[in-house]
Amino acid sequence: QVQLVESGGGLVQAGGSLSLSCVTSGRFFSINDMGWYRQAPGKQRELVAVITSGGNTNYVDSVKGRCTISRDNAKGIVYLQMNSLKPEDTAVYYCNARVKIRSFSVPQNYWGQGTQVTVSS
Repeated sequence: QVQLVESGGGLVQAGGSLSLSCVTSGRFFSINDMGWYRQAPGKQRELVAVITSGGNTNYVDSVKGRCTISRDNAKGIVYLQMNSLKPEDTAVYYCNARVKIRSFSVPQNYWGQGTQVTVSS
């Protein structure tokens, strides 16, 4: 089984910064893509940032220039550094990882429980 646990959320004033982390644990063969999603009240969940196992990254337009996703492959951790935060960034942030349980298996999506990020105006 695979478990993902996020941490680092909290309350911050507009213009401030937060660093999120997500630790992947359990038995698996490899971790492929990892990413961060968020869901605000009344809105659908959206992809914030994704990073491949090779380190290639992509971001939703609304956070480009303000957020940086990174990963530690040896530790199975993905990070999201968020700067210049805006009230619109307020949401529950979820960690996602595509994981191969076996070398021959198709990667499957796993999710963390989420961490709340609240940005006050």
